[in-house]
Amino acid sequence: MKSPTPALPTLNKITFYLLGAPLLVAIPILAYAEVDDVSQPTTSTLEHIVVHAQKTPQNLQDVPVAVTALSGKDLVETVSRDVFDLQNYVPAFGAFQNQSVTNSGFSIRGIGTSSQNFGFESSVGLYVDGVYRSRQNALINDVVDIESIEVLRGPQGTLFGKNTAAGAMTLTTTPPSHNDRDGFAEAIVGNDALVRLSAGSSFSLVEDILALRLSGFTSHSDGFITDKESGKTLNNRNRSAIKAQLLYTPSDSVSVKVIADYGELDERCCGALTYQNNIQANQVEGKFGTDALLLQPPFDATVYGREDFYRFNTSLSQTPISQMEDKGLSVQVDFDINKAWHLVSISAYRAFDSLDSVDTDFSNADLLNATNDAQQQSFSQELRLHYRSGVLEGLIGAYYYSQNLDLTFDTTTQADFSVFFNAVAGDLLPLANAIDELSALTSGLIAPSASPAPPNTAFIHNADQEQDSFAVFTQFDWRFSDMLTLTSGLRFTQEKKTIKGQFDEQGPGIDGLEQDPTKWPNINIALLGLQEIGAALAQGDFPSQSSLNAIAPFQQTGWGYFFFGSAAVMPRPDLNESIEDDQLTGTVKLAYHPQDNTLAYASFATGYKAGGTNTDRILPGLSPLFNAEKSRSTEVGIKHDFEDVGLRVNAAAHYTKIQDFQATTFTGTGFNLQNAGDIAVRGIELEATWLITSNTELHANASRTLANFDEFKQGTCWVAYTWHTGIDDPGRVNPGDPFCARDGDRVGFEPQNSLSLMLNHHFALGNYPLTASIDYQYTGDVFLDDANDPYKYSGAFSQFNARLRVKITQWDSEIIAWSRNLFDEQYVARSGFDVPVQTGKIMAYPGAPRSFGVTFRKTF
Repeated sequence: MKSPTPALPTLNKITFYLLGAPLLVAIPILAYAEVDDVSQPTTSTLEHIVVHAQKTPQNLQDVPVAVTALSGKDLVETVSRDVFDLQNYVPAFGAFQNQSVTNSGFSIRGIGTSSQNFGFESSVGLYVDGVYRSRQNALINDVVDIESIEVLRGPQGTLFGKNTAAGAMTLTTTPPSHNDRDGFAEAIVGNDALVRLSAGSSFSLVEDILALRLSGFTSHSDGFITDKESGKTLNNRNRSAIKAQLLYTPSDSVSVKVIADYGELDERCCGALTYQNNIQANQVEGKFGTDALLLQPPFDATVYGREDFYRFNTSLSQTPISQMEDKGLSVQVDFDINKAWHLVSISAYRAFDSLDSVDTDFSNADLLNATNDAQQQSFSQELRLHYRSGVLEGLIGAYYYSQNLDLTFDTTTQADFSVFFNAVAGDLLPLANAIDELSALTSGLIAPSASPAPPNTAFIHNADQEQDSFAVFTQFDWRFSDMLTLTSGLRFTQEKKTIKGQFDEQGPGIDGLEQDPTKWPNINIALLGLQEIGAALAQGDFPSQSSLNAIAPFQQTGWGYFFFGSAAVMPRPDLNESIEDDQLTGTVKLAYHPQDNTLAYASFATGYKAGGTNTDRILPGLSPLFNAEKSRSTEVGIKHDFEDVGLRVNAAAHYTKIQDFQATTFTGTGFNLQNAGDIAVRGIELEATWLITSNTELHANASRTLANFDEFKQGTCWVAYTWHTGIDDPGRVNPGDPFCARDGDRVGFEPQNSLSLMLNHHFALGNYPLTASIDYQYTGDVFLDDANDPYKYSGAFSQFNARLRVKITQWDSEIIAWSRNLFDEQYVARSGFDVPVQTGKIMAYPGAPRSFGVTFRKTF
């Protein structure tokens, strides 16, 4: 079935932007056309880029993998302050964060994973200095003292430790050296009171034997969203980190690198704004929602609408809290056994603690608050034995990963919640009043009704998850000739996870809610009981025990919570579950070099993302376990350098089938987390570099990615659109079904089309070399979740970034004036959701408005 999709933006607007980009760069070029020529260290030949996409150094143009490589120099010159900025320069790549800054996530080729549930692992594996990171958190995203970043697209199910069903990202920090000229100090200042200071340098402790490198940063800024209630800004920056690396090289055949890092963060993130309110239904006359109620006393809340979305204002009873500590220690040993054999060992320990607190009614009414306090510790060990000869090159290896996760998640009702419940659940009050009248009539012999939803009630759940993963793998390149190479790889992975969960409810008069569904409050049974009690009393008889049992649930404090149907408040028995799984994945690639500057390749690869345990509080009767996500991908590509005209073109076409895709959508009552069925992804990608002149270069990348559910029978149904229009989700097979088929629908959060252009021009002003740069990025339309609710749709948008870089060679320094989102384009950051207990209301995360500033950088 297909959801209605609004029309795409007209081509005229896109064409205007594309034609305008070169003109904007031409302005500074013309302005300085008459200055004296100054020798400029520009690149007139295509760069030789070394990547480690196959765990060994290779020329990018010789690797039969769709991979984008960015150097530390690239990150500095483009003023890429975090991973989110990389979306401008990597095709079919997305980086996003939603409710908390400590939970960010990546997607590649339309496939990503929500970071909201700690039981999920990412479809895109993240590796920093060879160590797997299970949480793609904010401190990693600040790209400071980075030597290189590689983004591998497509399943990487052979060489990488875990979770490479969609792709992998590897970050390599600048290593220690004995070079006395590899230090830097950098300051970035900008609007919203941005100040980011960073520095790094190597120190030779024992010449050619022992070197130390220290680096770190601190970043502070105001946010771009204002909470009118507190006067504070949201989405601010307040983070810092430090890293120490020790490199020991006692001989030419042995090196030992020890890395220790620590970072901390304390921010107010992330601000969600009203995308659709529910004061009144848009197409159902006389239908009013919770916003109409919250406008009135005693709440007197501030209610916003879609027209306020890009004013970046909100009003909350509590500003969000995001805090974390991230630390780790790793040891990498490299040992050349002989000319043919090389051993690599990487051992790592990591600890990640986070605390998130969110006003989950997203208003300044005191209704709901949620707090997630989590601690993770992990240990990993990787061993690789590399072999190289004239016609054969490859490796065999083993990998072990162990992780413990402990979290406590609380949803707590606030001071206004009891009044709110009485207003929205008014149809239940006559029944409660009838019980109270019987109590008065019997002078209290029959107990009165209890408080249905007392404030300050905490719904607590604790989850303790243990995970062990073991894998053995091998991959070899078989060189049949100088032109033809066959790559084959295989990986066997064994996973085991266990979860223990405890659930409790605590509040005024509440010490746990009834877990037996037969004893939950039932309106129809209670009404029959009331009739029997009334009839007995009218005849002077004492009511039967069965009739008294019928109304007993309404005489227990907290009975109203059962009628919300929300997983966050429903009682359920404790958990003690486990899952075990074995998977065999691998790859076959055929690379053909008809000439030195051309590579054509075809590959088939499988990937695997482990199944897991749901660490959220979920509805009783739903399984806390979900199966592994498996992918099979076919890809063909070509990489060619037109050296005579300075043009490099890398292109790939791919088709991927994802089986048992792990999907989650927030419905307003809880997260619907399950294996969705099958997804088909097909697309094409293009990366190009053109050295137009010795001083002018153009970089371009484009992708078209079609990701659709082949089969998804138990998907999330439309919520807001149905409430506002009265039109039911066409995917609902039978009236009253809680799930809807999403067969044929688009995978949420991901654009189908993207295009990025970057034009750099090098020139001079007097004795100062300058570079003027402008980026253009087009991002296609998206649905803001997997439900494809027509009200959760965001159209395509375009952005420009601009930079002017001045080198001061006599000071070994440079100054970069920059602006991101130069024309202040308004857009949604890919994600939206239904608001808890406020049906018909949608919140979404806005994209950042225009920012600007200056970078000062000195090398020494």
